Amino acid sequence: MTAPMTATPLYDRPRFRHCGDCAVLVEYGEGIDLSVNRKVHAMARALRGQPVVGIQTVVPAYRTLAIVYDPLAIPLKGLEGRILALEAELGADVLAPPRTVDIPVCYGGAFGPDLEFVAAHSGLAPEEVIHIHSRDPYPIYAVGFAPGFCYLGGLDPRLHTPRLPTPRTRVAAGSVGIAEAQTGVYPADSPGGWRLIGRTPLNLFNPLKSDPFLYQAGDQIRFVPTSPADYDRIRSLEDP
Repeated sequence: MTAPMTATPLYDRPRFRHCGDCAVLVEYGEGIDLSVNRKVHAMARALRGQPVVGIQTVVPAYRTLAIVYDPLAIPLKGLEGRILALEAELGADVLAPPRTVDIPVCYGGAFGPDLEFVAAHSGLAPEEVIHIHSRDPYPIYAVGFAPGFCYLGGLDPRLHTPRLPTPRTRVAAGSVGIAEAQTGVYPADSPGGWRLIGRTPLNLFNPLKSDPFLYQAGDQIRFVPTSPADYDRIRSLEDP
């Protein structure tokens, strides 16, 4: 008996959605899926590495790639044809291993006031929460909302925790939190309703640098537990 075929969220052929007269949205698959997202970022890398006349900006997201272009320099059909041709040339690059960026985190205490709550909600000891949270790298599906804010996938289901019923009016930059099935880092001081379990001493967004971000969409983040003493040492190096 032949086993049923497993459906793939990847489309056999990308779908083009016109966005006005100078942008197109290219859809590569369904839902939030790592294979779809890697295809999106592979195409973004390819378009940046082999610039196409007329393309001004490419913006990768979960399952789509937004392309802003000059219709006077390249017609829409020509752009679609170039994208399809480039996709055919990708080959193994679609599965190229992502870059992993280590983010030191001091868990608990004043830096992670909600660690005990997350542990109690999950039926785990705080040390187990730290171990699980820092065990595996998290893929960055997209960056947006605020400069340096990354949408991460892969949070262990045991750590899924509801948001605060009332958001804090100020969350310190570098705070690491959990909200429902997501984990992430606040790149700047802002209000927020995530459960805070730690904080990184790194500046995640520095507009004074030529490259203001430590990571980009398509990378992976790995949280590395660190001590309060190491937090202070790294923080002193980060301060201008």
